[in-house]
Amino acid sequence: MKRVLMIWGRMSLIRRIVAGVVLGVMLGLLLPKLSVIGLLGDLFVGGLKAIAPLLVFALVANALSRTRQGQKTNMRTVVMLYLFGTFLAAFVAVLAHFLFPVSLVLPEAGVADVTPPQGVGEVFQTLLMRMVDNPVNAVATGNYIGVLTWAVIFGLAMRSVSEATKHLLDTFAEVTSKVVAGIINLAPFGIMGLVYNTIATNGLGIVAAYGKLLVVLVGCMLFVALVANPLMAFVMMRTNPYPLVFQCLRESGVTAFFTRSSAANIPVNLKLCEKLGLDEDTYAVSIPLGATINMAGAAITITVLSLAAVTTLGIEIDFASALILSLVATLSACGASGVAGGSLLLIPVACSLFGISNDIAMQVVGVGFIIGVIQDSCETALNSSTDVLLTAVAERSIWKRKKEV
Repeated sequence: MKRVLMIWGRMSLIRRIVAGVVLGVMLGLLLPKLSVIGLLGDLFVGGLKAIAPLLVFALVANALSRTRQGQKTNMRTVVMLYLFGTFLAAFVAVLAHFLFPVSLVLPEAGVADVTPPQGVGEVFQTLLMRMVDNPVNAVATGNYIGVLTWAVIFGLAMRSVSEATKHLLDTFAEVTSKVVAGIINLAPFGIMGLVYNTIATNGLGIVAAYGKLLVVLVGCMLFVALVANPLMAFVMMRTNPYPLVFQCLRESGVTAFFTRSSAANIPVNLKLCEKLGLDEDTYAVSIPLGATINMAGAAITITVLSLAAVTTLGIEIDFASALILSLVATLSACGASGVAGGSLLLIPVACSLFGISNDIAMQVVGVGFIIGVIQDSCETALNSSTDVLLTAVAERSIWKRKKEV
């Protein structure tokens, strides 16, 4: 037993996670009634959900409290890249629809216990109200828009306090990061439980039943990660972007794929930014911000599933209408973390552009929940790895310009 523990301790986290996935599949097929294994997954997700809002608040507030007035950062460039990258992802999904249209077999009933927004206006109204949510309630309910807003307010207000108070906030941020890192180290056991739950409940047939839809979704995300994002990086940096792209995918995307939480992956991204030699004044803010508004994967999910509903109902749309959908998906995806159910519950907003009723749209949401394990994992991996990539691209583009001068 001691030798097994020693071998386990020497393995990298990724290898341990892979071992957890394999065990989860095997146990799900062999012992589908052993619910205690699934409990490990519930505990893991519960732990991440509980600590992640505190982490976002602590990191953003601490970073802003250390800034000085007039201090130069690359935040404007980073935010512009976040928004353009999200739109580019939605546009890729539109192109995929015209090349590989997907039809759905909709379930008879939709998701009855959730209520989607009634339009884009309601999405923005919800976002504004979530910004002024009670800060304690925002942390308790996982309202990242509210957490981020109050973190910015507190962080800016604390720039004028004493160094002792700033040191206390710094210590709180460091301790919270260590707690999250500890939970992530338990990921192999939590992921084993999550995989077990999926296999025991749906079986391996989940992949076959929605194979084409999953291929289009995952294919779009891979295209954005391996083609669109590198192209955008090359235009900005004028150098080969792939070493940076692969490093971000390997060290950030793989972990995010299994934890399925951009917020929980923040410590991993911060460590990677430090390893890349980026400006801490920028990445200390851009990484938590990206976990909230940089949602290329969410934009793809909203666009692909909405257009799949259009194809299923036999609705004819032109390219201009689909392009408008890209804009709606971009704006909606930025608020995905502020809506219960994430990107899936914003599908009815996009469907409303084509006159699709909420009843049908919610059936599409039901399909999204069925494939959610694979869809959400890929979506989170793309979102989180892109946070680091675009932060690095923004800074390295400035390095390049300085060298040319």
